[in-house]
Amino acid sequence: MVHILAQQNSLLNRFIAELRDQKIQTDSMRFRRNMERIGEIFAYEISKHLSYKEKKITTPLGVSKMSIPVSTIVNATILRAGLPFHNGFLNYFDDAENAFISAHRKYHKDGSFTIQFEHLSSPDIEGKTLVLSDPMLASGASMEIAYKALIERGKPKHTHIVTIIASNQGINHVKKHINMKNVTIWAGDVDDELTSKSYIVPGLGDAGDLAYGSKM
Repeated sequence: MVHILAQQNSLLNRFIAELRDQKIQTDSMRFRRNMERIGEIFAYEISKHLSYKEKKITTPLGVSKMSIPVSTIVNATILRAGLPFHNGFLNYFDDAENAFISAHRKYHKDGSFTIQFEHLSSPDIEGKTLVLSDPMLASGASMEIAYKALIERGKPKHTHIVTIIASNQGINHVKKHINMKNVTIWAGDVDDELTSKSYIVPGLGDAGDLAYGSKM
């Protein structure tokens, strides 16, 4: 199942528009904060699909029966661009465990590139709800590598793959190379074009550089 939130009008569209706007995105603090706020919106939407249990809450005047989420969540992201986005999920899933994947594009002389996996820091995810986020789902290769590395730490009960902007090619790649049983894809918006260097068009540029500054 794929959820594309921009298909319905909401405040999310403003935050994505500001991420895309080349004038506004020169303010790196605002760029990071918008990614964080989008993460919070996704966390709220995903929370509707968690497991809940009724709990009695004692107030100063009596007892209220409330339905409380009981799913054990692992928030995971791909460094470095995913950090502000990840923090948005953590703002809402405040008792979640966390995982971090280090991977990067290694470019070759002919202009092609491969995704180089470097490091994984993760708890056991067996039977838990995995929220795997990356702000851009371009070719889909990084997401595939991250997911396959994570499931070596256990089989999650359900996985939510979350991105702010995806390409159609990236979504199709994930569907083709990941077993989609008990997996849901969430995207803020989806763009049609992907360049020869796997940059999304119109996209927004390099999310990591816009959030934290250019790299060598």
